Amino acid sequence: MRRSMAFYGKGGVGKSTVVSNLTTALAHMGRQVLQVGCDPKRDSSRNLVKVFPPITLMELLAEGRKDLVPEDIVMDGGTNIDCIEVGGPKPGVGCAGRGLGRLFEELEDMELLERDYDYVFYDVLGDVVCGGFAVPMRSGYAEEVYVVTSGEFMSLYAANNIARGIQNYAEDGDVRMGGLIANVKDLEYDKPLIEAFAKRIGTHVVSYLEWNKVVYDAERRRTTVLRHAPEHPFAQRWLDLAKNLEQTPRPHIPTPMADAELDVFLEELFGFSDAPAAIGCDVSDAPKTLSLQRH
Repeated sequence: MRRSMAFYGKGGVGKSTVVSNLTTALAHMGRQVLQVGCDPKRDSSRNLVKVFPPITLMELLAEGRKDLVPEDIVMDGGTNIDCIEVGGPKPGVGCAGRGLGRLFEELEDMELLERDYDYVFYDVLGDVVCGGFAVPMRSGYAEEVYVVTSGEFMSLYAANNIARGIQNYAEDGDVRMGGLIANVKDLEYDKPLIEAFAKRIGTHVVSYLEWNKVVYDAERRRTTVLRHAPEHPFAQRWLDLAKNLEQTPRPHIPTPMADAELDVFLEELFGFSDAPAAIGCDVSDAPKTLSLQRH
């Protein structure tokens, strides 16, 4: 049965890196994957396609193209992988979120979602879940939403807001949260923070990924870890993530916090007050100070 997933996360958290490497891992396992880049930066498929800059739907429409066919927008991402980039307006002009509405009209007209894909991934800009960028979850195209996060203050703040969007749309539709994917720089530092946050909003962590230089080396070559260094130990982490998604799906409705509650929780979590007593869960391993200055 095909699974449709949307991936959200704060800008700069490494969401597109996670999605493209996950796509490659699933393709390596023989799965057919359609990866749809929903960010106007059109960088979701950068590490997969040979066409650069990638073709985008919004550019074709801006040129006045009509009666588009799949071959116009679907790019070859390698064995078992198709890619689409929505694109968007020039920076500072127009609303990038509107392109997603048009995308799904085209997907329906072209019957692209009727193809035999095992997975359809939507890589979505996720700093805020505005009406446009919420289309994949709001319109029922993505049945599972995964949030890529680090243990940083604003990353968790964004994750809570995304969870609120999922909760809102779950009331009237089939969208559910799949869990958190932790993409961190320091696992020892970040893990207890993310675990405490996940517990508080009623979700779980699907996988932990810790920064490794091989990811940087692969991206400089516009490719993924499995393609660049398949024998590297870190390549196995992406295969493990793919297997986790396949073997342990636990879609659920999260229980995110209201703004005031979230502020208190994060202040306590980051050691500005007595975190373990106030949060009600074990964060004894969490650092007591935050390297970022609060403003």
